[in-house]
Amino acid sequence: MNVRTRSLFAAAILCWYRLASVAAANDDVTFKELRADCVVASDCVVASDGSGNFKTIQSALDSLPRKTGERIVVFIKDGVYREKLRIDTPCVTLRGQSRKGTRIEFAQLNDDYQKQPDKLGRAVINIQADDLVLENLTAANTAPGPAHAFTVYGRGDRTVIVDCDVLSEGADTVSLWKGDTGRYYHARCHFRGAVDFVCPRGWCFVRDCTFHEVFPTAALWHDGSKGKDQKFVLRNCSFDGVKDFWLGRHHLDAALYLLDCTFSAAMKDRPIARYTYKEAAKNAELDKSNRWGERCYFYNCHRKGGDFPWHRDNLSTADNSPQPTQITARWTFGGTWDPESATGPKVLHVKAADGKITLTFDEQVTARGKLRLATLDGSATYLRGSGSRELVFETSGKSSPPKSLEIESGAIVASQASAAMRYALQTH
Repeated sequence: MNVRTRSLFAAAILCWYRLASVAAANDDVTFKELRADCVVASDCVVASDGSGNFKTIQSALDSLPRKTGERIVVFIKDGVYREKLRIDTPCVTLRGQSRKGTRIEFAQLNDDYQKQPDKLGRAVINIQADDLVLENLTAANTAPGPAHAFTVYGRGDRTVIVDCDVLSEGADTVSLWKGDTGRYYHARCHFRGAVDFVCPRGWCFVRDCTFHEVFPTAALWHDGSKGKDQKFVLRNCSFDGVKDFWLGRHHLDAALYLLDCTFSAAMKDRPIARYTYKEAAKNAELDKSNRWGERCYFYNCHRKGGDFPWHRDNLSTADNSPQPTQITARWTFGGTWDPESATGPKVLHVKAADGKITLTFDEQVTARGKLRLATLDGSATYLRGSGSRELVFETSGKSSPPKSLEIESGAIVASQASAAMRYALQTH
């Protein structure tokens, strides 16, 4: 049974409409953008008190199909959920009722997991699918530090974490490790942990976040060894912690960009650099993945109590000498993904034939709620296609072209992960 049929929230949406005309290629229909300042209704609800569809988050995740292109929203009511999670379904949003009130926690040391593995994974939240969004909740690994105690561990692409507290007392709190192609975005989060506690492999853009180091070692770590273009970018972030915490380090090739960041007086005078071991053989092996030299760039970064020379402005020395205004999420990902874009999916083509009307979009979309097309001689109701680039509607009369797309309730949204829900271009 599809998870939508179990929803407590039939697709009720309150929207504020803002229209902007766009021409549709090769068609005589005018498409207008529907932007909605609203929260799309959830597909299922988790509540520890039994008032939702599920009492545990993992039981809700287990109910989802493994293969889908639809954006699925799991709403988690306030409560403490003492469980580990594994996400195998792409395009899932885990949305908490409130940032502090919705808390997922579990005590899991990595050493213990290696001794006795389970099917869920080494972290509190284990991501094995693309396009996951975590928003408005707290996730904590409550195991003692400073040993490895992963809170979020991921092998998925386009992972988004926004408006969350992600906490650990140990190392590698946020470990997103799809190193060859992984892209990650974080905004307005608080991260806490010990050694290398935010440590992406691949590309990562972070905005407006706070970092707290609980152990006198490195806060940041990056693996950009799979391509010279891979980078870890942080804008308008603040760093604090125990006395003499380090800002960061790396073992493999890395590229870090810090712009408009602030550091507390507790930060040690130790530049971000390659970490070397006492064992010569270990360093010799790592030499193979250190080909491009030290690449750590700063712009307008300051430390309370006085700046250190190594974080003075040097952005102009980076490849192609980017200007500060150029360094955006889109720039970080080389134009392959823009999680901060507000532009929704666009209708490329409209086909009317055989009692059906097909809308073709420029990306995968999800149909939510009851959708109806107003045609020249009647109407057409949504039939199929959610999770793909084509939505098919069935007409009540002839296959005449649509005159407008009326939203009775619901919406057409992008399936791909982004910082905020992106609504499709609609006919009017």
